[in-house]
Amino acid sequence: MERRNFLKLVAAGVAIASTKFSTRAGSAIAADQTPPGASAKPGGSIPYRTLGHTGEKVSIVGVGGYHIGRAMVGETESIQIVRTALDNGVNFLDNCWDYNNGQSEIRMGKALRDGYREKAFVMTKIDGRTKESAAKQIDESLARLQTDRIDLVQFHEVIRMNDPERIFAPGGGMKGRSTPRKPANFATSDSPATKARRYICICLRQRPKMDSPSTPSRCRLT
Repeated sequence: MERRNFLKLVAAGVAIASTKFSTRAGSAIAADQTPPGASAKPGGSIPYRTLGHTGEKVSIVGVGGYHIGRAMVGETESIQIVRTALDNGVNFLDNCWDYNNGQSEIRMGKALRDGYREKAFVMTKIDGRTKESAAKQIDESLARLQTDRIDLVQFHEVIRMNDPERIFAPGGGMKGRSTPRKPANFATSDSPATKARRYICICLRQRPKMDSPSTPSRCRLT
């Protein structure tokens, strides 16, 4: 098939899909418009789920932070993407300390101004495996995101067999959350499917060390 005909076929398919979606969801989305600063709530056009044991309600789809920080995407467009999603009920925002050398968090932070932070459940990821490096990266993420709290912090690229041990060690990354700051929920991320089962087993063996009665509930693993 020639490229021109292929593009025409794709465009036609998108148009048909968009028409069907608009017919079914248009009225729901219109009814879900909320002013800037209002909390995103379940029951609108976007389905929500409870996040683990945290009690937090998050949208089943979210906005990824990597692409909004790329050079080919303008800052104004990045802000518009985030705010449009929040205005329509998507409250889960993904990011990472190392995405695009910090530009992804910086742009998301600008998007969260003007009351939009209260509509969002903000998740970011860190690479630090020691207490000091994790705490440093969390502080940098807080500054870039222009917020005093991060709702969920994940350890990025847990892809080595000793990563869980390093994170949960006495001076490991999990201790980075014990510095003076509002606590966040912590978790691990990005285990390839072929290794996921082994990583989960390792993390579960480490979990009792963290989920002690003295650990604040908002700091426990989800």
